[in-house]
Amino acid sequence: MRLRKWNPLCNLRGDARGSEIAETAMILPLFFMIFMAIFWFGEAFSIYGTLAHATRLGAEAAVEPGCTTCAATLPPTNAQTAVHNALIASHLSTNNLVPWGGATPKWTAPPLCTCNSTVTTGCTAPPCNPSISDVCVQENVQLSSAALGGLGTCGTSVSVRYQIPFSLPIPLTTLNLDNFLLPGQAQMRVETQ
Repeated sequence: MRLRKWNPLCNLRGDARGSEIAETAMILPLFFMIFMAIFWFGEAFSIYGTLAHATRLGAEAAVEPGCTTCAATLPPTNAQTAVHNALIASHLSTNNLVPWGGATPKWTAPPLCTCNSTVTTGCTAPPCNPSISDVCVQENVQLSSAALGGLGTCGTSVSVRYQIPFSLPIPLTTLNLDNFLLPGQAQMRVETQ
């Protein structure tokens, strides 16, 4: 049996360190993209939950009966204040609320029926209150129809759209998430005293 002399060049032929570095260099960007997608999806889901909570508080504020000794207040203003307070409490900017309507609307009001409407499909929706531009408050909407087996209750709908501040350039794509709007909507029946 012949003994081989130790040769460092022979050991380099069987070494896999170079391929491991190349494999890591290919996998790390993919891992980073997946990690960022999970992070931004979590942020969007958190904002969506906050919008649902804020619109629910706005709808509650819009339908609360006023007290007899209080000065008259406008329910849409109460709804807007409640939505803004909920967003501020969650550390979200009210500047990212997208205005509804206008000459080039980014979003339109939900297609709801006017209260006590006998039409079940194709009805006209009450317009959003024009005194508020970033929160759509639709008063006197039908929440359930007696013609469809419901109780025929009336209420108020509060809707918002929130633009996510997402600005991460994604190479080799035309994906633009700056125009991604998250919806928030809540409806509440009118309370009587």
